[in-house]
Parts: sequence; structure tokens; C-alpha cells
Amino acid sequence: MDKIELNKFLNQLGVVYEQLGGDSINVGICGGAALILTDLIDRTTKDIDTLFPIPWPPLFTEAVKIVARNYGLSENWINSGPDMLTSMGLPDGFMERAKTKEFGKRLTVYFASRYDQIFFKVYASADRGGYHVDDLLALNPTSDEILAAARWCRTHDPSDGFMQILTSMLKELRYGEAAKKI
Repeated sequence: MDKIELNKFLNQLGVVYEQLGGDSINVGICGGAALILTDLIDRTTKDIDTLFPIPWPPLFTEAVKIVARNYGLSENWINSGPDMLTSMGLPDGFMERAKTKEFGKRLTVYFASRYDQIFFKVYASADRGGYHVDDLLALNPTSDEILAAARWCRTHDPSDGFMQILTSMLKELRYGEAAKKI
């Protein structure tokens, strides 16, 4: 999905959710969709990752299914895959930094800021690598931002194995000084 499609599908989600009679809802979005819709990165994405609410209200879930059916999208075109990040704690100040946009009268989306995306992308890069590393590098984080993100990641996975992967990755990405301070 590109920027035009993401906006179209989120607008339709807002319309369908409202038609179903859903209450006002705030949805946190991170990952590729947020990077694209906040003009941080120009690329496409296969899905929209939500951070909250956990769990989705039943009418929101129904609206997601209807939009998927109406547009021939996969069932997980929007998903709560990264909701564990929320349950373990978003970076301090996330809500204040997030950019908001309304889709219809009852759906407000909170897009993760560049700063918070760095946190999520450090975690995802260490965990899965691939395009997450590309996204992280495109955000051009400072050493201080990398260090803050790495320390936050350690609160989500304090294992020795993750620490080894994280520090190795940071050294490969030329953030060796930050890796020493985690």
C-alpha cells in the first residue's frame, strides 16, 4: 500500500466504523504505514500495525473485516501485531509526540513520531533485521537517540541473548559508542 491507498483504506475504516455505531476510538499506528503517512519515508507497506487499543473493540474489528472484504485486502491488512510493545510500555512522551489525524468523525489515529519510530525500529532491527534496518537508517538517528532507543529495548527484552544481538547490530551500523553505554 502506498500513501494514497493507506489514506483511502483508513478513511473507509472510519466511515464503516461510524456506520456500525462505534464509539470514538483512538488508534496508535507505527511501522511502515506511520512512516509513509507522516512523510518520514517514501515506500510502500503490506499492512498497518496498530499499537492500541488492546484489544480492539468488537465493532472496530468488524469494520476492519468489512473494509478488507470491500477492497479485497488480506485479513491482516491492519493488525495489532506490535501491541506487545504497548503492553510492555511505550516510550515516555509517545502521546505528546504523536501526530494525529481524524478519519471520519470517530476514528482518530496517533502516528508514532520519528523519535518513537527509532525506538520501534531499533527493536525490530535487532529482532528481525531486513527492511527494519533500512527504515532505521533512513531515519538517520543520532547516537543519543540510538542510545535512548536501545535502553528502552532492554526494558522489553532484558535477556543476555538480546543484548548480544543488539550491541552487535549497533556496532555494525556504526553506533558502537552507543552500544558501549547501554
